[in-house]
Amino acid sequence: MDWKNLRRSSNIEDFRSKSTARGSAGGARMAMPIIRFLLGNKYGRIVLIIGAIAYFLGYNPLALLSFLDAPQTKQQSSKISAKDNETAEFVSVVLAQSEDIWSKLFAQKGLAYKEPKLVLFRGGITSGCGYASKQTGPFYCPTDKKVYLDLSFFQELKNRHNAPGDFAQAYVIAHEVGHHVQNLQGTLNKSHKIKKSSSEKIANATQVKVELQADCYGGIWAHYVQSAIEEGDIEEALNAASAIGDDTLQKQARGYVVPDAFTHGSAKDRMKWFSIGYKSGKIDSCYTGL
Repeated sequence: MDWKNLRRSSNIEDFRSKSTARGSAGGARMAMPIIRFLLGNKYGRIVLIIGAIAYFLGYNPLALLSFLDAPQTKQQSSKISAKDNETAEFVSVVLAQSEDIWSKLFAQKGLAYKEPKLVLFRGGITSGCGYASKQTGPFYCPTDKKVYLDLSFFQELKNRHNAPGDFAQAYVIAHEVGHHVQNLQGTLNKSHKIKKSSSEKIANATQVKVELQADCYGGIWAHYVQSAIEEGDIEEALNAASAIGDDTLQKQARGYVVPDAFTHGSAKDRMKWFSIGYKSGKIDSCYTGL
């Protein structure tokens, strides 16, 4: 993908150099009355100052005081490799492309597109939807309208799922932005209501429709970035869609497939809906039943 001379987005929030430690919620609740008590006396304030110093040195001050049941944690190094910074630049370009594309498509329908933020993190982060570790993978939080991404996922995409290439990475970003589009359209809220009042089987099937539509929206992004596409790029995206299909992942994990347990769609369906969006470039072509 030819991207280095393209516009960068201003909607990137970079938390990669920040602490990713997570204390237990129970410990935090226990700590609040203790903190209020310490604030009320001279020696308590000294303890809090020591705790603040410990925090900036990279330690959890509450854990040091044994107020938390979580193990002592340390901040990650703030050093970020040049390669990671280049990948972050790439992410910013893809996000900028999506902003231009969806703003134009929404305007055609007389609507204003509200751009999402994209949060880069390492290890774990607390979002509007709760705490998430890098094992969660890339995700969109409808509560705070942000996409969350740990760049190490791209290495996993390459090594574990055999889906290398920058366009495969771009597909992942475009898919998550697709969820933001669904949020603005009211689709996520609609699907949530259906899942809340349905059996597990129907809830899973509903979620599959959500994910396949996001794949289709990812295809729409690809449709409008033709000038940046190089030979083999579309194949990279299709390969990524196939590699993270539910049937592919289930076969790898358990050796067999359980269709009723699908939550993202089969490899075939994910490739199909990405292709539909890519070929048409139209929102209306991405109706998956929701």
